[in-house]
Amino acid sequence: MRRSEKILQRPDFSFNRSVYKSMGFSNNDLRKPMIGIANSWSELVPGSYSLKNVGEAVKRGILAAGGTPVEFGIIGACDGTAQGNEGMKYILPTRDCIANDVETMVQAHQLDGIVLLGSCDKIVPGLLMAAARLDLPAIVVPAGPMLGGREFDGRPSDLTSMSEGCGMLKAGKIGEDELNDLEDSCGPTCGSCSFYGTANTMCCVAEALGMVLTGGALIPAVYAERTRMAAATGEAIVNLVNKGITSRDIINEKSLENAIRVLNATGGSTNGVLHLLAIARELGISSTVMLDKFKKIGESTPLVAKVNPASKYNMEDFYHAGGIPQVMREIEQKLNVEVMTVSSNTLAEELNKKTYGKINREVIKTIDEPFSTFGGIAIVEGNLAPNGGITKPSAIKKEMHLFKGVAKCFNSEEEAEEAILAKEIQPNDVLVIRYEGPKGGPGMREMYKAMKYLYGLGLAESTAIITDGRFSGTNNGCFVGHISPEASECGPIALVEDGDEITINIPCGEITLHVDDETLSQRKQKWIKPKKEIPSGILRLYAKLASSANEGASMVIDEEE
Repeated sequence: MRRSEKILQRPDFSFNRSVYKSMGFSNNDLRKPMIGIANSWSELVPGSYSLKNVGEAVKRGILAAGGTPVEFGIIGACDGTAQGNEGMKYILPTRDCIANDVETMVQAHQLDGIVLLGSCDKIVPGLLMAAARLDLPAIVVPAGPMLGGREFDGRPSDLTSMSEGCGMLKAGKIGEDELNDLEDSCGPTCGSCSFYGTANTMCCVAEALGMVLTGGALIPAVYAERTRMAAATGEAIVNLVNKGITSRDIINEKSLENAIRVLNATGGSTNGVLHLLAIARELGISSTVMLDKFKKIGESTPLVAKVNPASKYNMEDFYHAGGIPQVMREIEQKLNVEVMTVSSNTLAEELNKKTYGKINREVIKTIDEPFSTFGGIAIVEGNLAPNGGITKPSAIKKEMHLFKGVAKCFNSEEEAEEAILAKEIQPNDVLVIRYEGPKGGPGMREMYKAMKYLYGLGLAESTAIITDGRFSGTNNGCFVGHISPEASECGPIALVEDGDEITINIPCGEITLHVDDETLSQRKQKWIKPKKEIPSGILRLYAKLASSANEGASMVIDEEE
């Protein structure tokens, strides 16, 4: 007996039936599988703006397959609007809020299955966390990426071009008229941003996990195919319910390994590490196990795809080049192809389907002739990051994979940005931006603007940034984020002083502070945690419960408590 049947039987649950009937549902509706649609649609987020129509297409598919759709709204915030201000502190915590909301609605109403609609940075991870937690039939439907804008600085522009343009304006490279024109043309359609940032990374990761219909991650938001895929998803979820295939039949250690492979093979966002750790936690898989997988898989996975910010090609180009299915075909020998997908076929069966169109080898290479022999994500460790840090070799020029410089320390993102725009940063500086970790921020903000300003000022290839905060998937230059332990926990990053030498050695997976242990011990004894006002509400809760970045930075209540 289905979950919904148990609470809709007569006469004991006639009250429940009357609740549905008060909204116009019929006896026939209540006999069918009750399929929830968790929709993050809003008029605040371009990646969610089209989801009202996508949701309607999903409903059509559910009805066609013999189910009853019941839609509800969930929150979804825009990283872009929140960049470089206090709003960014709220972005990562929304991931837990979304997972909790979906869990609450599905369990309170005993739904039989759930379709999860979202496209943006923390929305998709939150949806996947909920799916893993609930272990019910579930499918993710992305809204799809937006199209690229007019050419700027030698490539199609995107929303992040505005920050680069601000740096160029400050440097006198462009005028205000050109910047204003760019503002009108860099985001020509709705959808998740047209570069390979965290939003599109997590949609691709969801497909690699088997949680999106094959090929569904990268169909542009404005394409009719996106609507057809949404309707097909509606049919597919009813099929999963009828067959009893649940999310944990799909999301497991083997499919997580596939997701890590694809993340590395495509040079996805460093945030993908954070989110996969959090998803794995929902399954009871430890961060130690996952980080070991990241190390081993990263070292053995070639980079076969390059997309903006690693190249001039945007997400529409990636889609036409073959997208995630083609990437997975190129590295198939390294994948666990026996895993189940939401199509109810194995990954092997999905990848064996006939392909159409011509592969663009400037976007997707073969496994024998990749862009590089190692993956796009790397974990670095050392006396500056005992529990690790995350970097992105695919977004860093090869000559900067070994970088040695002098520390210039800032205790917030704003301090660093002011110094950059005041032209206080010099070549060979390593900007240390701290107290921006999960607890210390709180909220683990992205140091997006700092990197973009350095790019605009022509310093991206001669400086580096290290932080206990995060980076946007669109950032490039030399950077290491997620440094753990974080500064607010008196991690070594809190003890760095201006003038200290720091070496980032990506090939060796090392980050080193060239200060002896005795000196660091003396500094630790004198360390005083900076006072920071934390507003009541979700930020205070997050600051109290957030785990370390190397554990996924999700809100956790200790078993003992």
